[in-house]
Order: sequence, then C-alpha cells, then structure tokens
Amino acid sequence: MKPEDLSKTTEPAEASTLSRADFLANAGKSAVLIGLGAVGAASWNNLTEKIAKRKVTPLKQYPNSTWYSMAIDMTACIGCGKCVEACCAENDVPPDVFRTWVERYRVKTNGEVVIDSIDGGKEGAGPDDIPENEIAKSFFMPKLCNQCDDSPCTRSCPVGATFMTPEGAVVIDYDYCIGCGYCIQTCPYGSRFWNPVKRTADKCNLCYHRITKGKLPACVEVCPVKARIFGNLADPKSEISKFCRDNNVETLKPYLKTGAKVMYKGLTKEVV
Repeated sequence: MKPEDLSKTTEPAEASTLSRADFLANAGKSAVLIGLGAVGAASWNNLTEKIAKRKVTPLKQYPNSTWYSMAIDMTACIGCGKCVEACCAENDVPPDVFRTWVERYRVKTNGEVVIDSIDGGKEGAGPDDIPENEIAKSFFMPKLCNQCDDSPCTRSCPVGATFMTPEGAVVIDYDYCIGCGYCIQTCPYGSRFWNPVKRTADKCNLCYHRITKGKLPACVEVCPVKARIFGNLADPKSEISKFCRDNNVETLKPYLKTGAKVMYKGLTKEVV
C-alpha cells in the first residue's frame, strides 16, 4: 500500500460470509445513502458505529488447533515507525509501498480530521504543522492486511494464488500469481499493492516464514511498547486470547463481514 492511499472506517471479527448478492446489496445501500446527502451519511455512520462497538471475543471453536491472529493496542502505539522499518527489511519491501504502515490522525477543534502517513510512518510522524491549540486529539493507527476469514481478495483471484493456510494466515503464492491485480482492486482495506520487483501482487502475510518456526512477526518483535500482540487464538491461554478477553477489541469495516483477524483496542469513530 502506498502511504497516500488511505482507506476509511471500523469492524467485528466474527467469521461470516459475504455473497456476491450481499456485496451488491450493500453497495446499493451505500449509493442510496450518498444520494441522500448529509442526512443519509449521518444515519449510515451512526449504524456502523453501533456495529463497531460490539465486543469481539475469541470464538469457542476454530478450524484448527493453531489459528493465528494479531491485535493492536492503539492506546499504546507511539508512532515510532520501527514496525514499518522492520517489516520492510525482513520482507525486502520495495520503496514507496508497504506491507504495514502507520497513519497519524489529528482531530481538529472544528471537527476536521487530518490523516497522514509520511513514507508509511517509517521515520515517525513527521513535523507538527498544525498549531497545538487547534488539535482536539491525536493518535496513531497501524494498518496491515486484515487476514480475513472470507476475504474478497481470495475470492477474486482467478488462479488461486491467494489462499488461507491451515493456521489461518492469508498468503500469496508468488509462483502462481499472474499479476492481474484483481485482488488489489477488491481488497476493501487498501492493504495490497503491486510489487514492481516480483511483478506480482503483494501484502502482509504475518511473516509466515517466521511464525511457522515459532518466531514472532518482525513488526511485533521490534515494537518498543508492545502495541502489537500476536499469537494463537485457538489457545485460550495464549497472550492474544487473554488480550481479547480483557479488552474491548474491534475490527475495521465490520459491515463487510470479512471475518478480519486483525483486531484493535482503542478504535475510534474517526478511523477510516
């Protein structure tokens, strides 16, 4: 994902499906609300905000004994960018695109929301170009592939190059990928990008080459404030299971029903 391609909204991690008919129906509803203008938009935002506030807890049953997931504590993130730097180094990510990136949100006193991500947040937030007395609140929002149980990108791949592993990680087989870009277009989170070196689609795969050897994803390992929590949701004693039980965690764009496995603590209505 390029830093200027910033997506918008919030969601719960309950595994469910989204049929083509449901997708078109939701798209139709959005078009109607756009036609309704500010009143329709306000109604839609109110509805999705209520959905987003439902508490997400680990399921009682999982497809396998290992079911990888990640949680991000937005209240702890300091926007240092070490996660982005580590990810790029670990996965040989080309310049100007990112598997994970950090957005800075600044909510002004007049209600305006200013979002930026300079070089993906790799070098930190950047200069404070808004007077402090004009900012009501500010926070950092790390983003990455949401590792959906029912992902639009997986369903749109014509050759099956994108698939879910037995442990729940959504990965890409670069030897199979034909570079058609359908998955990049259908990802509702803007988490995929074209890799000009590999000449394929690319995205975060939770550092699958590391986690299958018992290591942590690079971004989790280097976080100085432990804002990223990774582990096995199917194990009730795991750190991530405990984190999800003890905190009100939410997922992005819940109305899409993608069953995202990346969850957030401290998600606010301004996040898109």
